[in-house]
Amino acid sequence: MRFRSKIVDVSCLNHFTRVINTITKLTKTCTLRLTSSNLYFILTDKVANGGVSMWCELSQGNFFDEYQMEGVCVEQNEIFLELIPENLSRALKTAQNSKSVKIKLTNKHCPCLTVALELPSLSSSSRIVTHDIPVSVIPRRLWNDFKEPSVPEFDVSIYLPALKTMKNVVERMKNLSNFIVIEANRNGEMNLKIETDLVSVSTHFKDLGNPPWVSDDASQNSTQEKDTMAEARIDIRKLLQFLAGQQVNPTKAICNIVHKRMVHFILLHEDVSLQYFIPALA
Repeated sequence: MRFRSKIVDVSCLNHFTRVINTITKLTKTCTLRLTSSNLYFILTDKVANGGVSMWCELSQGNFFDEYQMEGVCVEQNEIFLELIPENLSRALKTAQNSKSVKIKLTNKHCPCLTVALELPSLSSSSRIVTHDIPVSVIPRRLWNDFKEPSVPEFDVSIYLPALKTMKNVVERMKNLSNFIVIEANRNGEMNLKIETDLVSVSTHFKDLGNPPWVSDDASQNSTQEKDTMAEARIDIRKLLQFLAGQQVNPTKAICNIVHKRMVHFILLHEDVSLQYFIPALA
């Protein structure tokens, strides 16, 4: 089992750092799945028990100048590691002026992801700064626990408003309640609502648009059905954590709502996709 990679391009390094920073804001620990073509950062808290789930997929060819890996066996050329993403984020913070960053799997008293930074110096030779990040190797028998989360058939899919705007709205609402209702329809309308015994507050967004994968059958439904709202009541802190931690700068941000069951967010960049699942509360 071997893994080594290298990033030289500054823009690729900065982009990779932003992705890791985003994941750090979303979870304390996660699973890193390495394949020959992709990297996956996975969080699989049981949605049924009120936990969130995350699935972040990166194409390695868009980030790394060099990338080599050998999995545990020929049949399944993959490696699964458990790590604390904040440790990787801290290591990358010192990499902003580096000539290159090497990341490899090592064994130093315990399995580690070793991040070696080549930093410029006044002399002809470069300085190498090394960070050893402890990881746990996940045995093959447990790999099935880290499959991509299945998405139930959603009732509404809608583009999100500017994430910064949405974050500012939710930040104000969090002082009023621990819960928020997200509702949307197939006419490109979305509402964020707080309802308590003392106050009722709502923010309305219009003309957001619906993704093209909304079925033809749905588009042929009556106007009344297109106006029908699907909704989910969720933990406002989990929503704010998602919005506040976002540094991926997506080209598209989408919200899928399974009525009274789940909210599924998708952030799409040309070389990154991040899915985030928040279960609905009764």
